[in-house]
Amino acid sequence: MTDKRETSFAAGETALLFVDVQKIFCTPGLDPAHPEFNADHYYHRRLRELVIPNQVRLLEKARASGIQVMHTIIEALTEDCRDVSLDHRLSDLMVPKGHPLAGPIDELAPIANEIVLPKTSSGVFNSTNIDYVLRNLGVRKLIVSGVVTDQCVDMAVRDAADLGYLVAVPGDACATYTQERHDGALKAYGGYCWVTDTATVLSRMGAK
Repeated sequence: MTDKRETSFAAGETALLFVDVQKIFCTPGLDPAHPEFNADHYYHRRLRELVIPNQVRLLEKARASGIQVMHTIIEALTEDCRDVSLDHRLSDLMVPKGHPLAGPIDELAPIANEIVLPKTSSGVFNSTNIDYVLRNLGVRKLIVSGVVTDQCVDMAVRDAADLGYLVAVPGDACATYTQERHDGALKAYGGYCWVTDTATVLSRMGAK
């Protein structure tokens, strides 16, 4: 047994996955489930001051290192959202196909040939073909960053670990609605991944 969670991230075997870092959920006042979250709310301050800058750093280093960059967003396959999961219906988490706010935020805008996977459940491995795609790309190691830490990020981490990927989570490149929820989530799923920070991941990107 030679695999370790605390690893380096070489091109050809690593992907950087951004989870739900999209305009509708990361812009103050736009999230229909949390219209009261203004620019001064903890969540948006954390995004603006810490998380998005770190995500940009990860994105730039991944692109420069030849590491696969992938985005998953909550977006239905249909305009009337008839394909959305029961849980997302009950939670009113429905973003119609083609919605102008569905895409990734401008700071993380995908470039040509980057993969964007729309999903209609919390777990990207449940409602997309990401596992098939990652295996076709030869990816064994997955760096997960996004929102929210204790929901969709959590699902991505646990499912990826169960499917045999080595998962790393830079905690300072993730956010949820309170610091307590964020800290509790990282502690809860730390057994499924390497909980680390952006600086450490950056230092190991591109290493053999």
